[in-house]
Parts: sequence; structure tokens; C-alpha cells
Amino acid sequence: MNETPKNKSGRRRITRRVLVGLAIFATLIAIFYTEEDWRGKRAWENCKRELEAKGAVLDWNKFIPPPVPDDQNFFKASKKIAFSFVHSRNDAEAEFYAKQERIQLGPTESNSFPILDTAKTRPVVAALFTVISPGSGTLESAGNRLVLQLNDPAARSKAGQLIQNTIGRSANGSQGFKFSEFRLTNLTPAQIILQADPPPSVADLENLMPADTVTNIGHLRVEATGAKGVFQVLLTGVRITAAADYLKWSDQYEPDFDEIREALKRPYAQIDCDYSQPYQIQIPNFVMMRFLAQTLAQRTQCYLLLGQPEKALRELTLLNDSRRILEGGPTGKPMTLVAAMINVAITGVYVDTIAYGLQLHAWREPQLIALQEQLKDINLLPFVAESLREEPVYASRWLETTTPAALAEMLPRHTSSLRVKWTDPELLLFYVVPRGWLYQNIKVAVTLGQKPLDSFDLTNNLILPAKTRNAILEIGKAVRHSAPWNRWARIAIPNVNKALQVTAGNQTLANEGQIACALERYHFAHGEYPETLDALVPQLIEKLPHDIIGGQPLHYRRTEAGKFLLYSIGWNETDDGGQVAPMKDGRTDMENGDWVWQYPLK
Repeated sequence: MNETPKNKSGRRRITRRVLVGLAIFATLIAIFYTEEDWRGKRAWENCKRELEAKGAVLDWNKFIPPPVPDDQNFFKASKKIAFSFVHSRNDAEAEFYAKQERIQLGPTESNSFPILDTAKTRPVVAALFTVISPGSGTLESAGNRLVLQLNDPAARSKAGQLIQNTIGRSANGSQGFKFSEFRLTNLTPAQIILQADPPPSVADLENLMPADTVTNIGHLRVEATGAKGVFQVLLTGVRITAAADYLKWSDQYEPDFDEIREALKRPYAQIDCDYSQPYQIQIPNFVMMRFLAQTLAQRTQCYLLLGQPEKALRELTLLNDSRRILEGGPTGKPMTLVAAMINVAITGVYVDTIAYGLQLHAWREPQLIALQEQLKDINLLPFVAESLREEPVYASRWLETTTPAALAEMLPRHTSSLRVKWTDPELLLFYVVPRGWLYQNIKVAVTLGQKPLDSFDLTNNLILPAKTRNAILEIGKAVRHSAPWNRWARIAIPNVNKALQVTAGNQTLANEGQIACALERYHFAHGEYPETLDALVPQLIEKLPHDIIGGQPLHYRRTEAGKFLLYSIGWNETDDGGQVAPMKDGRTDMENGDWVWQYPLK
């Protein structure tokens, strides 16, 4: 059927109306985007002026470090150093470079070290009980032989001490391994002569074993041998490496450690890259930093177990010096929060290892003096404060200079720790909304990012928990609303409360460790700990570090057991009398209790 002129005319009118409507709608959309882009950019520029007038530095160019001479730069010491300690941008680049240079610093499947596992091998015989009747001749304890009476109240502690001495001391390594002073497969069992009438049962002998004996290594079990009156004490559940075996295994890295020591003699540690665009900045290889710190800490523990404090100090000094790789000398800029917190974590490993040596009384006077000097120079607060100062500037520079499509592509890779997924609504911010809303997000994120800085009093070297709590409340209140200009802020602002708690906790441990070393030196000289910390000044310590929570002196008193109690009032800013912070979900609850110097520290 042919269309009539009237129908054709009606169809053309409808088409024209649709097109006019679409044009009007497109015009309104364009006006809306133009208006919102102008409003957002103007709001951000006004905010920037206000913050800069208050002293905030928001120009990313001021965080770009000046170039340093190659011959004074740690990262330029060798290709091996550059490959090992600069994070590669992609796996293909790392694989290619590794093949070219044939470099491998770190554990592989082919060089794992031996572990004694009694779940797969025979249990270790730690002691032999020989039961005799009272009056069966005159017997005396000597060396590895102990004569006991079953009804002796001290029998339990004496037997436990002998078995502990036989098995030797042990250490929990920072990589989850356990180390023993002796090679357990070569143990000569302790000989315990037990005078008892009537003869005890296996249950009686197991009750004789202290419940806490060698729990760091395994469990004790008593069983009959088949010979009359002879029982053996078996050490089971052991999964441990002898200190000497671990040192022999890890000696393969000694050339690498020596190269790192030599490179660290250079005064600067600055990665050579383009700093103008934050997302293109290369960062230190945090996996390598962790491996280096953990391996050196474990080698230190093994040397301490073997009574070699000089070698232990050498390893621990390299561990402490390695933190400079993260600190970005000479300016400390740019400092990311991740790098600052890895530095905090390595400091915790370092101090924990010092504490282990103090628990063993393995450090001698020369090492204690050196460790005090190293601890005195630790100051984590400026680095964490600088990272929090730079984070919002980093984000604003990134957002301002990158297209929305590129931001949407890059966001999941750059915020993986924040659990951003491709389907999250935050990504819509970069695809469809006006760019002005992006500027509104920058304004909110940068404004809120200034609030945690109030938690620092760098002049007096303090962290202020009350200020931190106020900042967290203000940030939470501001981002709680689902307005489109809050979306970026909700994922860009880090967990400031946790970061500052860990920073304050590890800096406190470093300060307490400095005092603990001086206390150990006092104990060497006087056979006891002092009545007050003032007795340490100035002969054993130049100046007592204060509590970075509140600024008052750290709390100290001698205890009746011939030991001492040293603590900070902790995050709750309340003196709980030295009550150790409780555990929560397997970790120390840093919100409550005092931060007490003890081993283990975590």
C-alpha cells in the first residue's frame, strides 16, 4: 500500500520533533556538564587557596626530589642492587632482566633449608628416667645426671630445668620458622635417677614434667622403654632448624649482604625515574625489603643462640641500615604511606630481635653500646607525617592530570589493597559523571586528608591519640553520605588510626629498647637493676627518651623477681599500672592497656 501524502507529512513532523527534542536534551546535558565542570573546578581552586593560606603544600612539584649524583646513590651502586630493590613495572620486564643478569636474591624452591619434623621422623629422646627404690646406694647429681626423689617439692622444676638445658634455647623466626641452639638429632639425653617407692606410673612421670617446658619447640611425652624401671621422655611435634644449619644455609647470601653494606655507604637512596606523574613513580621492592629484614633478623637470632654476639650485631646493624632504602634520602620525598609503614614494620622486627637477645642475656657491653646508638637515631614520626602530607597531593595530581578513561583503567591496579573492583560504583565516577564532580572529590579528599596531620606534634616528638580519634570521627562523618563528591574520598583515605597506632607503638618500643640496653649494662656493673632510671644518666645513657604519648617520662620500677617493668601509657593515654595490652583476634589490642617492654614484644 502506498503511503499517503498526509501520512508522510505526519511522520516527518514526528521525526523533526524527536530530533529537536534530542537536540534540546543534548544541549541541556552540555550545559549541565559545563556548569558542573566550572562549579567543581572553581570549588577545588578556592579550597586550594584556603588550604595553602593555612600553610598546606599542595603543589606536587614541591615534592619532587632534586637529582643526586649516581656515584652517591644507593640505587645506582650496581645493576643487581637496582634490580633487587626497585619494584619492576611488570613481570615480563623483571623476568627479562633476571635472565640477562642471572640475578637471584631470595629463597627459591631449590634452596629451602632443612627442617627437623618429628611428625615425619622419629621423636627426639630428651631424657631417660631410671626409677630406683630409696636407699639403693649413694648417688649424686653431676653434669647431665640428676638424682631426685619423687616426693621432693622441687623435683618438677629441677627435672624441667635439666631437660630445658639439654634441649637448649630456641627462637621464633620472623618468617615463621623455629631455631634451636643445638642440633636435636645429636642430643645426649639427660639422665634422671628417680628414687620412688612404690614405682611411679607413666602418668606420674608426665605430671613431673612442667607444663611450660620447651613449649616453644614441641611437646614432652613419657613412655616406657621395655626395660624395667626405665622410661624415656620424647620430644614430639618438633618442626625446627638448628641455628648452625640455618646459618650455613643462609651463608649463600653473604656476598649479596656485603654488596648491600657497601652500597649503603652512599649517602643517598633515590630511585631514578620520572617524578612528575605520581602513578609513574617507581617504588622500592617491598617484598625484597621484607625478605632482607627477616633473613637478617633470623641470622641474628641464630648467632645469639650460638653465643656469638659480635656476628649478631653485624647482621642486625645491616637490618637497621637497610631502612634507609625506604626513607628516600636526602629529602625523604616523595614518601608514600606504604613505604613509611614498611619502614615502621622493619623497625619492629629490629627492636624485637634486640629484645630477644636481652631476654637471653646474650648481648655484651660493646654490642649494647652500639645498639643504644642505633636506637637513639630511630625517629619514625616525621616519615609517617610526611607520607600523610603527600598522600592527598599525590591523589589530586593524579586525578587532575589523567583522563577519566585512563583513571578507570588504572584505579583497580593502584588501589588493590582497598578492594576496589571493576564493578564498584566508584568507577562510574570516571566514566560518566562531569569532570567537575571529580574536582569536588579532590576537594573532599584533600580537605579530609589534612585532618590526620593534627595527630603529630613533631616539635616535641609526640603523637596525639585524642586528635587522631577526632580526625577519624570527622572523616567518617564526612564520607558517610553517598554524595557523588564523596565517592573517591571513601576509597582514597587510608586507615589512619591503625597506621598511627602501629607507628606510635614501634617508636615506643625503640625508645624503651634504648633504655633496656642501658639497664642491662647497669645490671652488668651492679648485679641488679637501678631503683630509678635517673641512675642511668649520664654514664649509661645521655638522655632518657620520653613517652611519645603524652610526653611524660616512661614508667619504670623494679620487680620482686629481680627484673623490671618499663612501659608507656599507650593509646588510651591512661596509666594502667603496667597492665599489658590484651590480645584481640590474635593481635595486640593497641587501644587498651599499657605498651610494656617484654619479650616477645608482639
